[in-house]
Amino acid sequence: MSSTKELSLDITGMTCAACANRIEKVLNKMEGVEANVNLALENAKVKINSDTTQTRDIVGQIEKLGYGVREEKVDFDIRGMTCAACANRIEKVLTKMEGIDQATVNLTTESATVLYQTGAITLDDMVARVKKLGYEAIPKTDTEDPVDYKEKEYRSKLIKFVISALLTLPFVYMMIAEFTGLPMPMFLSHPWTQLILAGIIQFYIGGPFYYGAFRALQNKSANMDVLVVLGTSAAYLYSIYGVIRSIIEPSYHADLYFETSAVLITLILLGKLFEARSKGRTTAAIKSLLDLQAKEATIVRDGKEESIPIDQVQVNDLLVVKPGEKIPVDGIVIDGKSSVDEAMITGESLPVEKSIDDHVIGSTLNKNGTLKMKAEKVGKDTALAGIVRIVKEAQGSKAPIQRLADVISGIFVPIVVGIAVLTFIIWVAFIDPGNVPGALRPAIAVLVIACPCALGLATPTSIMVGTGKGAEKGLLFKGGEYLETTHKLDAILLDKTGTVTKGKPEVTDFIVFNGDKAQLLSMVVAAEKASEHPLAQAIVAYGYDHSIKALSATNFEAIPGHGIQTVIDGKTVLIGTRKFMKDHDILYEEHETEMATLESDGKTAMFIAADGALQGVIAVADTLKASSVSAIQELKSLGLEVYMITGDNKRTAMAIAQQAGIEQVFAEVLPEHKAEKVRELQKQGKKVAMVGDGINDAPALAAADIGMAIGTGTDVAIEAADITLVGGNLAHIPKAIALSRATMKNIRQNLFWALFYNSIGVPIAAIGLLAPWVAGAAMAFSSVSVVTNALRLKRVKI
Repeated sequence: MSSTKELSLDITGMTCAACANRIEKVLNKMEGVEANVNLALENAKVKINSDTTQTRDIVGQIEKLGYGVREEKVDFDIRGMTCAACANRIEKVLTKMEGIDQATVNLTTESATVLYQTGAITLDDMVARVKKLGYEAIPKTDTEDPVDYKEKEYRSKLIKFVISALLTLPFVYMMIAEFTGLPMPMFLSHPWTQLILAGIIQFYIGGPFYYGAFRALQNKSANMDVLVVLGTSAAYLYSIYGVIRSIIEPSYHADLYFETSAVLITLILLGKLFEARSKGRTTAAIKSLLDLQAKEATIVRDGKEESIPIDQVQVNDLLVVKPGEKIPVDGIVIDGKSSVDEAMITGESLPVEKSIDDHVIGSTLNKNGTLKMKAEKVGKDTALAGIVRIVKEAQGSKAPIQRLADVISGIFVPIVVGIAVLTFIIWVAFIDPGNVPGALRPAIAVLVIACPCALGLATPTSIMVGTGKGAEKGLLFKGGEYLETTHKLDAILLDKTGTVTKGKPEVTDFIVFNGDKAQLLSMVVAAEKASEHPLAQAIVAYGYDHSIKALSATNFEAIPGHGIQTVIDGKTVLIGTRKFMKDHDILYEEHETEMATLESDGKTAMFIAADGALQGVIAVADTLKASSVSAIQELKSLGLEVYMITGDNKRTAMAIAQQAGIEQVFAEVLPEHKAEKVRELQKQGKKVAMVGDGINDAPALAAADIGMAIGTGTDVAIEAADITLVGGNLAHIPKAIALSRATMKNIRQNLFWALFYNSIGVPIAAIGLLAPWVAGAAMAFSSVSVVTNALRLKRVKI
């Protein structure tokens, strides 16, 4: 049986959707390979289901196509080496690991330098492999922040643009002077001056276009580089032809188009510059999430506190978190009490009270008390790391609507080249016979205006911004396809326990018929303290909240299904059902009305008796979440049908549903039958979302068109779901739908404008109404406008 391996490779050299499509198509033809290439994220998600296909084969194929896989360098401190053989052994093993291109181990400095492919292997993998050899590898931490790749790329493009712009200024002046009558310096109008200036732009600044075009054609494909090279080269080479002919024939007046190629390349670089800056902003959500992470932690060792880097914290470490500090990792409080601001993770605005045995989330802010905690999840296992991972995966995935754009852009370039050639032939043969320069201008304009960059960016940029926006609001979409499908929903199926309700029983009513209320509550708490039943725990918690006086109970006895019996201060105390009271000759009939009323509201009510007389009744119920009623009303206002599903009896289910404002209820449904209810609704033609939090909800979550897991629920439920609602607030459900609708609207706008530019621009250019440099400006503006429109999603209110 072949093992499955997943890679996330950062790809360099892609310039348009045709590049991404070409790589994806070639990789998917490899044995056992499933690939998804994202242009906006410059990333390839690759799943290998074959033992014969290796990471090196994938990387080699990408490089063969003329692209690169981004590499990173990491330095390790190596401990435990004693001789050169140790260093050689580590070096050899590291070099053979999949994803590592080069490893150098130095015995003298006790260090290692590794060059590896981003996404193909992790630092943890390297550390584990070295540890298996019997040594210890510790990643070095730089004192300076590493230069962000996208920022570095932006600066490189900025320098090239400035050089190109300065060299283009003389041509711009000549164009203005020609129309306005400004004086024209002789050296500017000299053909050789223009040839040299334009040549530097054409071949030095524009060199990457030639390289990209060559590699694309070599692999029997075409991309944006091909269009740019064809258009600018035609203008430049024809101008050289004019210069040479004017030298040979002094009487020949040459029409020079050096300014066309120079201005085009400069404008394209300007568009790429804006695009790089805008694309950098689309990943702001990831950066802001990473910035939330605490940098240091205060650890307790041998009774002393010391500060250590966050990446050195290990599971079960004892940590101290002081007021105003970030909680370093996920863990459990073992001492202290405080309120914690979890808004950055859950989206909840109000601080949450934390005390002993409460769980805390790494990167949240401790407000006013000192907490001592035990680390439970560190590094890549923390909630924040999981959120970052989900967001990254979602941003790298493709929504179904993107497939349409991929198909169009895949065949677009060859069609455009054909239209440009046809335009040239029609002009030179029919419209302006024999006038090659006149025919060249519209043909070049067609090539330039039709660049499919905007089409390739239309969907992924919106998906990136949309999923990032969702993460900031506590909505984790596992992929772009789920972000798209969510807007189509018309039915929401809500699990009751833990989703609509808190999932934790609470005392709702305490009615006293005879005696002192505080004294009776003290007796009830003392009686229930010995029981492990969830209802008993709810009663004890209620008593502590009301500061009851502690009493002692003896001779405790629990009668399953009936109640409990104990002795407190010499009095026999009974708490239980009607039958339990009747069996002990306790008269309860005159208070039957109170009991029935409580039960009709879906509450579990119990009579309380002491010394042979009925004293009161206490009711416990799983109460509604504060957000349930308003969220359900909002879902209805969005036009969705809301259903509740539960294994509880019909009376309890209907009582909860009535409180929540839900009319349609599936009650007494066994866990294994929840998925069947989902399919029943789907057979009625409905797009169904299932919302749940438990292990028993996992099949239904998987069966639904969209599965939404409550973020406070089980890992199994979250794994089976398509969307995780961090924090468990039901108000996140209408927010998820609103975000999906806003994102899809944004994508449609992007696709419209991308196609509008090309469908309108190409015929206008073909009939000669669009100068090549204007076409270049329009093409650059189209890409920038699409990315800028996608960024508007950041400001959408949900």
